[in-house]
Amino acid sequence: MKETIRWVDNHMPASEDKNLPIMALPEVAKARYFHSSFPQYSVTPLARLDGMAEYLGLGGLYVKDESYRFGLNAFKVLGGSFAMARYIAHQMNKHVAEMTYDYLTSKELEEEFGQATFFTATDGNHGRGVAWAAHKLGQKAVVHMPKGSSQARYENIAKEGAKVTIEEVNYDECVRMAAAEAAQTKHGVVVQDTAWEGYEEIPTWIMQGYGTMACEAGEQLRQIGVNRPTHVFVQAGVGSLAGAVVGYFTNLFPNDPPKFVVMEARAADCLYQGAKAGDGKPRIVEGDLKTIMAGLACGEPNIISWDILRNHVSAFVSCPDWVSARGMRMLGVPVKGDPTVISGESGAVGMGLIAAIMETDEYKDLREYLGLDRFSQVLLFSTEGNTDPMKFRKVLWDGEYPTV
Repeated sequence: MKETIRWVDNHMPASEDKNLPIMALPEVAKARYFHSSFPQYSVTPLARLDGMAEYLGLGGLYVKDESYRFGLNAFKVLGGSFAMARYIAHQMNKHVAEMTYDYLTSKELEEEFGQATFFTATDGNHGRGVAWAAHKLGQKAVVHMPKGSSQARYENIAKEGAKVTIEEVNYDECVRMAAAEAAQTKHGVVVQDTAWEGYEEIPTWIMQGYGTMACEAGEQLRQIGVNRPTHVFVQAGVGSLAGAVVGYFTNLFPNDPPKFVVMEARAADCLYQGAKAGDGKPRIVEGDLKTIMAGLACGEPNIISWDILRNHVSAFVSCPDWVSARGMRMLGVPVKGDPTVISGESGAVGMGLIAAIMETDEYKDLREYLGLDRFSQVLLFSTEGNTDPMKFRKVLWDGEYPTV
């Protein structure tokens, strides 16, 4: 018998919302300017799924396809690269606007700044982004991956010249390992999108880097006549991406924000557990965090993001693995006339969830609570493409994780 999707409405007390300005439009504009200086930069596609929207009974369904990002098959590079630029700017007492790709790869920077070593923990995509950016910018990277990590993802990071290991511990322990090593290394700095007491500046910069993706999506919707999405579904591991997206769109539409839905893997649903407790305090999920949604296998929330999410999210949803697998199949084999979106295990959970909500009355209560109907304009983020080819084939070709 398949596991059911669990959800909880947001009944947490509001905080002072002091972290919302992190994702203010001028802050995100700095990140977008930085990313646009890269020769590899282009705006990733927004797939318009008109056939799927009609099939599900929605007004519109749009999927931001991050499989095209910098040739790296995932959005994560946006955060790590911008954090590096902000860190180098800070060390050199310069403004981040001066940290263009040309300057960061120049002889002048090499002579003035030298090299730093950027440490990180990852399931794959974030580490690959950090390794790629470090390689391109003449810096060093050390990457630790949790047990059970995919060999394909390991090899993609190693190809970028980083020192990479797969450890016999979970993601959160790898974060602690990276932080400890950075502290003992000359010019060592940890680049992690999870924040904790005393480590808040770099995660803030990473979130702002993710803002480039949200900013592009908002522009692309306006270009096709959708001035404002009514609903934004965004997945969460530690919650940094979710906080960035929710923060950006709340600032973009301060008087009438969309309804936000945050989705997590069942095995690592720390935000859902926090929302369910209802007191506004974050919760931690421990253990192996075993899920096909490797990018979401994080049990300890980013405290900066959590503060944004508790104030602005409508519903927190805990999704079994079949939800993501179904989303992968639906995006990969679309309704006739719709574009194909190749979406990986951590990218497709939004598609699987919106389908489950709209197709049957099993989740009618969630559908009615969110006000999803034929007038709704729904935005999803496919945050990764096919980053683990063997797993992808098992899901799409062999029907792994069926819905019955």
